[in-house]
Amino acid sequence: MSKIRTKKAAKEQEGHRPGEALRVLISHARIQKKVAEMAREIRRDFPMDSLHLIGVLKGSIFFLADLARELGGEVSFDFLGVSSYGKGTDSTGEVKLTKDLDLSIEGLSVLVVEDILDTGLTLKYLLKSFEERKPKHLRVAVLLDKVERRIADVKADYCGFTIPNEFVVGYGLDYDERYRNLPDVCVLQLESRGKT
Repeated sequence: MSKIRTKKAAKEQEGHRPGEALRVLISHARIQKKVAEMAREIRRDFPMDSLHLIGVLKGSIFFLADLARELGGEVSFDFLGVSSYGKGTDSTGEVKLTKDLDLSIEGLSVLVVEDILDTGLTLKYLLKSFEERKPKHLRVAVLLDKVERRIADVKADYCGFTIPNEFVVGYGLDYDERYRNLPDVCVLQLESRGKT
């Protein structure tokens, strides 16, 4: 009995609340290695540029911080808030701007930093908005790409991991504002979702 329980615990761990379980999808070590690779790729494309990173709140904060450290060189930040999830696990499909940029991006080499590319509706909205502001360059870096869910015809210039159509939390990603602080990217399994 204890062996079965131990084996299950290795794959799944209890979530913060009853009825929630977590399964590690991408370990913190794999994330760190991939972020370093992405930073090298970006710097190869922009070796001398001062890069202006725009983090999409709140999910991108860990990814942006780690990527900025790996990029080296001259880097500046700004943040933008958008919402398309509300409190559920499915995108509402409606993108709402909750915080605009503090600085002008005209003439800058801009890198939009996103935690996850899902339906693509948020990114399509952002790219249209940013292009109107006349940056010198506009590129997109995403940690996770959930290709199966794509609705809008958009893609990232730099991508960490392609993942299956499962709801993920950790490393900045949340469920109802919880789990962002997990070091790994985990699949969140909700008991109530599996019942019919």
